[in-house]
Amino acid sequence: MKSYEVNFDGLVGPTHNYGGLSYGNVASQSNFQQSSNPREAALQGLAKMKALMEMGFVQGVLAPQERPDLAGLRALGFSGTDAQVIEKAARDAMPLLVASCSASSMWVANAATVSPSADTDDGRVHFTAANLNCKYHRSIEHPTTSRVLGAMFNHQQHFAHHAALPAVAQFGDEGAANHTRFCHDYGQPGVEFFVFGRSAFDTRYPAPQKYPARQTLEASQAVARLHGLSAEGVVYAQQNPAMIDQGVFHNDVIAVGNGEVLFYHEDAFLNTEHLLAELHDKLGRRGGRFKAICVPRAEVAVEDAVRSYLFNSQLLSRADGSMLLIVPEECRSNERVWQYLQRLLADGGPVAEVKVFDLKQSMQNGGGPACLRLRVALNETELAAVNQGVIMTPPLYDSLTHWVEKHYRDRMRESDLADPALLVECRTALDELTKILKLGAVYPFQIN
Repeated sequence: MKSYEVNFDGLVGPTHNYGGLSYGNVASQSNFQQSSNPREAALQGLAKMKALMEMGFVQGVLAPQERPDLAGLRALGFSGTDAQVIEKAARDAMPLLVASCSASSMWVANAATVSPSADTDDGRVHFTAANLNCKYHRSIEHPTTSRVLGAMFNHQQHFAHHAALPAVAQFGDEGAANHTRFCHDYGQPGVEFFVFGRSAFDTRYPAPQKYPARQTLEASQAVARLHGLSAEGVVYAQQNPAMIDQGVFHNDVIAVGNGEVLFYHEDAFLNTEHLLAELHDKLGRRGGRFKAICVPRAEVAVEDAVRSYLFNSQLLSRADGSMLLIVPEECRSNERVWQYLQRLLADGGPVAEVKVFDLKQSMQNGGGPACLRLRVALNETELAAVNQGVIMTPPLYDSLTHWVEKHYRDRMRESDLADPALLVECRTALDELTKILKLGAVYPFQIN
């Protein structure tokens, strides 16, 4: 039976803005309060989805959150009509209103951790929505994320859904941004690679000093247990705390893996030799030949990696067995990074081609190509059981493009978030979107 790695890209929401909400994310903070363009952001994301579809990859869409989050504001003490809640929040606690309008759900690499059926003890694809409890604006996402994933993968025989882990610091979980899977074939048992920034309970593990480590070892272990993964199919690795303090807030900012290949920066991990040996051994026992591509710090400094998002790229397997690397335009603009990529191609290794995409609107808020997609390995039967309304086709691309052009503003500043009309615009757009994607009622305003 043929198997696929399907990329489900996040659709950028109508309130896409530069709120500078993510402490530790250099791009997010450096572009704080600049004017954004939600329409352009959504169209840039859709263009990437269309391009991958046309290259022969199975491509899906993951819907955004309802924003502003009125229920969250009401829970924090703002009352009255919807318009009054927005007015009071804008007047008395503008940072809370900005947080309630964040469109960060577009980075669906943080939406959940996914384990394919070939790895799990019950033979189903398992999903655990990430609690994202390190940041308020992201911690409010997982209830809707769970409903959307449930509407997309809604066949109990094939898919298992788990609630987010306890929303406390000890179980901080950032989803697939700190999770990679290695395998010889997507349909065969693989090795799931969990990267954590700190341990909540074991003081032997070091921790960063400047920026928070968002993923804990304990959260990664809990997800592995929930998904029914065997010890032979799991490797845990600690991210280098010094790199977190340089702005590497997730592992996918400094490493990316696919198939049998790990593409990583020399300074990405602690105890690198040991973890590479463990990956090589465990993947070998499952029929794979592990290959590590190390980017030396002498060729690409961590600062350049963070600015260009070299590693926040998509590493995709092509039909001929070679790999394609999808990178943002910022990689071409960075002379050292681009020179390295040319040498990588000339070496004749697994990466045979590099394609560049303009994702400036997302990049300025701290998310590159890899942030925008959640990878789900599915066999033919499971793919057929997915809600087909979310699988990208030329007609769906046309419908979503028209939908964006109809509903999205081309300019968004902080002051625009205080406009009560924005809520009406967003709800109108999302109500229409759920019909396009055949999701049913998934948003609070549709349910309550």
